[in-house]
Amino acid sequence: MMSGTSLDAIDVALVEFTRDPADPSLLTARPLHLGEQPWPAATSASLRAVLPPAPADVATWSRLHAAVGDAFAAAATAVLAEHGDADLVATHGQTVYHDVQDGRTLSTLQIGDPSRLVEATGLPVIHDLRSADVAAGGQGAPLAPLLDQLLLGGDPEERTAVLNIGGISNVSLVGGGNGPGEVIAGDIGPGNALLDAAVHAATGRAADHDALIARTGTVDRPALQALLADPFSAQPLPRSTGREHYDGQYVRHLLGRDAADALALPDLLATLTELTAVTISQAIRELGASRVVASGGGIRNPLLRERLAHHLGPVPLLDADELGIPADGKEALLIALLGYLGAHGLPGTLAGPDGPAHTGARGPRVLGSLTPPRGLSALPHGPADEVPVGRLEIVPGRSTRTTHR
Repeated sequence: MMSGTSLDAIDVALVEFTRDPADPSLLTARPLHLGEQPWPAATSASLRAVLPPAPADVATWSRLHAAVGDAFAAAATAVLAEHGDADLVATHGQTVYHDVQDGRTLSTLQIGDPSRLVEATGLPVIHDLRSADVAAGGQGAPLAPLLDQLLLGGDPEERTAVLNIGGISNVSLVGGGNGPGEVIAGDIGPGNALLDAAVHAATGRAADHDALIARTGTVDRPALQALLADPFSAQPLPRSTGREHYDGQYVRHLLGRDAADALALPDLLATLTELTAVTISQAIRELGASRVVASGGGIRNPLLRERLAHHLGPVPLLDADELGIPADGKEALLIALLGYLGAHGLPGTLAGPDGPAHTGARGPRVLGSLTPPRGLSALPHGPADEVPVGRLEIVPGRSTRTTHR
């Protein structure tokens, strides 16, 4: 289960994982359900109300921790009631703070009381998937490179930039003959976060669906150049960021209040769309990718996709769906994979034999905490579970896709 910084829905994947007895390094994932469950309106509104730079006190965070847990519990029980039982729940929760200073992640906080999931489902819950990496000196993000490497890193001919555009955009560079320890990854910059914040501030709506407003605007070139000068984009990978950097006052911080307020909403959205496309394409060009495989909600923004394809050319921009990877369910599939690996004591981050993890941590770490503490005793285990996963294969299942908007 996953909710990203865009707060658009709770993504839920029900996945059956199987080890191949003849090749224990091969893990098979059979999606039985990929879908979205809606946020309760009051909880979503409360979360948006405390996004940086808005202040929040301890009482607010305590209530939101419980409310997010209840929302995830309701989403889990709805999916399980319709699509079948499970052995384990893996939840990312909702990131509310990711504290990066001078390129180092000092702390990260994902809320959503796992005990409420246990109470609702009767299943063990793996949660808190970033803290172990941060404790080992890592960025704690992005976590997707493990999945990207297992799915696309085995092609010696293709140097693939696996792009995800959520609230924040991130990339993994895999394949081209490089092994797991040579994966380059990190957050690139804004995805939907700045666009959504601008629309919400001006209209109260969550997003500019289909870029209908942005298409009527004109890119303000001086404003774009000022935004592109953000020092974050010049930091080396691995790096991470969040809403704390790309907050509701970001444009005012970089342009100044008067210049930012002078931009009409259509022109602001057109400029921010171009900012996102240019920032992503510049980062990917520096990596020398031969193709880009994209997923995440931002790729459904038609104007952003057009501008991104324009700036990336001639490097092809592909949907993950074209390669058999569920683009809309990829992050939930990732969380399911991390839950499986954590349950079997296997690392959730990538590294070579003696090298740091792709996040910059001192080495790969098993990710997640378990509630209740003895909840995995009923899970099936065998000798193959001790073998590191080297490949992941997604096979057809009775997968369904539901969307609630």
